[in-house]
Amino acid sequence: MSHNPIRPWRSIERRKSRQIMVGNVPVGGGAPISVQTMTNTLTTDVSGTVAQIQRAADAGADIVRVSVPDEASSKALKEIVRESPVPIVADIHFHYKRGIESAEAGAACLRINPGNIGSPERVREVIAAARDHGCSMRIGVNGGSLEKHLLEKYGEPCPEAMVESALDHIRILEDNDFHEFKISVKASDVFLSAAAYQGLAEVTDKPIHLGITEAGGLTSGTIKSAIGLGNLLWMGIGDTLRVSLSADPVEEVKVGFEILKSLGLRHRGVNVISCPSCARQGFDVIKTVEALETRLEHIKTPMSLSIIGCVVNGPGEALMTDVGFTGGGAGHGMVYLAGKASHKMSNERMIEHIVEEVEKKAAEIEARASQTPQAAE
Repeated sequence: MSHNPIRPWRSIERRKSRQIMVGNVPVGGGAPISVQTMTNTLTTDVSGTVAQIQRAADAGADIVRVSVPDEASSKALKEIVRESPVPIVADIHFHYKRGIESAEAGAACLRINPGNIGSPERVREVIAAARDHGCSMRIGVNGGSLEKHLLEKYGEPCPEAMVESALDHIRILEDNDFHEFKISVKASDVFLSAAAYQGLAEVTDKPIHLGITEAGGLTSGTIKSAIGLGNLLWMGIGDTLRVSLSADPVEEVKVGFEILKSLGLRHRGVNVISCPSCARQGFDVIKTVEALETRLEHIKTPMSLSIIGCVVNGPGEALMTDVGFTGGGAGHGMVYLAGKASHKMSNERMIEHIVEEVEKKAAEIEARASQTPQAAE
């Protein structure tokens, strides 16, 4: 979103970057910001890994990363790639042969640090394999594993050290005439990550992979990621992202999408607007929202739903949503459709009825979207 003449205060001018492909997913160059996660199953457990990838894809993941620590994992990767519904990134550390094997196995992208792969000759071999098999790369700089000479130079992990590490790695790939890569400069410290990404964005046009690494558990990690990634995205920085949580990978995907949805950068599924509830509520808002979020997980169509406990803000919020429900009195509330009061509904039947209305609205939106310009005329 680069221009909003009606509400200019909602505009985000995205940083211009070159575009690469991760399988069939474009990254950079104005493409939608893709959401990634990483499996935490044993890679050699092919069925378990594929099942986890499928769940992540169902939740909206565009790309999934899989660790390849040994030769057995490389062999398993070939079958995983074949069965995966989304492009697979092979996570490689130290063992250059794993990079070659992963490219041969069909990985869409290799996550490496050229500096820890080994000699220049080994780096060239990995690059050659990536080029031969149409594989892109991600340079992954991490504040917790900076090169010794940079730590000696700067005294500690700092934004300047991370950016210098990134540029050193970029140089290695470009010296070998390889340009299909993206880059990240992650740290567990929100301030360090944000400053490093800002510095990186100023010195290169390469697509940027955003993340706050080792962010923590579901609640704390979500908050840290929302602060760090949200601010960077608001500044227009970032072409793809992963929210790193000590939680189910599906939760990483959900949080990533919610961050993007809150900034108007991606639209998928039902955006629920609900009040925190108070003594004025005409129904149990918290339990209702919990139930609806579960019941509406299958909806992929971008749309909005307001669930407000009383008439103080309910009608106003409903004006801006596709479907709405506002609590009233005597065990009933008002259903709003397309911003207008439509009909009353009992609290007992409210959840089922809202699900029906949302499904109906989603079908209408999809039907309009599927119409060709000729058919629409």
